[in-house]
Amino acid sequence: MDEAVERRRFLGLTAAAAALGLTATVAGCGTLGGDSGDVTLKLVAADYDLNGGDSTKKYWADLVAAFEAKHPGVKVEVQVLSWDDVDRRVAEMVKDGEAPDIAQIGAYSDYAAAGQLYAAEELLSIPVQANFLGPLASAGAYKRTQYGMPFVASTRPLFYNKALFQEAGAKAPTTWDELVEAAEKLKAKGVTTPFALPLGPEEAQAEALMWLLAGGGGWTDASDRYAVDSEANVRTFEWLRTHLVGKDLTGPIAPGKLNRKTAFAAFASGEVGMLNGHPSLLKEAAKRGVQVGQVPLPGAEGTPRTSMGVADWIMGFRQNGHHKEIGDFLNFVFSDENVLKFAGDNDLLPATVTASTRMETDPEHENLRVFLKVLPDAQLPPVGKTSWAKVSENIKQNIGKAVTPGARPSEVLGRIGRDATALENAE
Repeated sequence: MDEAVERRRFLGLTAAAAALGLTATVAGCGTLGGDSGDVTLKLVAADYDLNGGDSTKKYWADLVAAFEAKHPGVKVEVQVLSWDDVDRRVAEMVKDGEAPDIAQIGAYSDYAAAGQLYAAEELLSIPVQANFLGPLASAGAYKRTQYGMPFVASTRPLFYNKALFQEAGAKAPTTWDELVEAAEKLKAKGVTTPFALPLGPEEAQAEALMWLLAGGGGWTDASDRYAVDSEANVRTFEWLRTHLVGKDLTGPIAPGKLNRKTAFAAFASGEVGMLNGHPSLLKEAAKRGVQVGQVPLPGAEGTPRTSMGVADWIMGFRQNGHHKEIGDFLNFVFSDENVLKFAGDNDLLPATVTASTRMETDPEHENLRVFLKVLPDAQLPPVGKTSWAKVSENIKQNIGKAVTPGARPSEVLGRIGRDATALENAE
């Protein structure tokens, strides 16, 4: 049986099992329906509107209205904050003893380690918890117990500008050698940035992980220990330094100073030939008339065995003790209709099997199928490690140095790796 058929069979069986299980009532788990008394839940959520609008606020307002109509006596107050502020503000609330009941933010592990979160199994019905895609559920676990519930996800294929490729006579690459060949043709045609490599402090830890996986490495090894300066990782950064940066194929801004936001804006303006893309970029590029091609990120010898996935998290805090009401609300949040509404509106991927299956067959979301295809096997950053926040920040600030002319990637990765291991050992 080929891989595509096998995957459809797996998703179909899992979806069917989940759908059948939705009729079950599980003692001790939050279930829909019924009066929970006079309780007000406080939810803090991140703002996903890229254009400064109120689409995220409207989503939560509509969802809360529908939930409250089914749960008399339970109110939900929602505070939507920008991604620049939301993680910090929630941390401040928790520190001040004013934790929200529910937070939808970028990280969960510190709160799980401090015993401040409900486990997913304490809140969700069995069918709802079983419906999360496997890699996302695993990434939401701290010490083998799931505390972080994946809210939305994304993967990152290679985007290329179809018009620029046609003018340059280039073809979509499937290997690193072909990627360089295409970039050189783009450069010869005067393309400002043949390949955008954003290793600046905005999101360098994610951009770097894409390349590490494509080169057979990653931030951690098979034992989930940090392996930042593994042989595979060093080889990958030596290749980037020599064959992309060293051949002047990455544009006028040094990769270590180039942030994702700037790279995406340049791609949408038609100045970039290729970059590792994000679903949200598709809509912006289309608005500006850029036709986007999508292929899996090439590896050293072809398509890598795994690609990078990213998830944002939602979690329930213990402080106010609203166990049942939080569970009722989160079971409602993860209904297919609500999951698909948010993911579809924001060009992101559902975190559940059933919603992913429905999106994959919906013609409206055809442009997201290349992202959906790789999500079930994607590898996420080690977000379950309480040390990851500090390690990630170190990577953001320093990984770009590994591709500067004359740099020794082994030394840069070695310093980051030693610091990572020290932080992990200190836990």
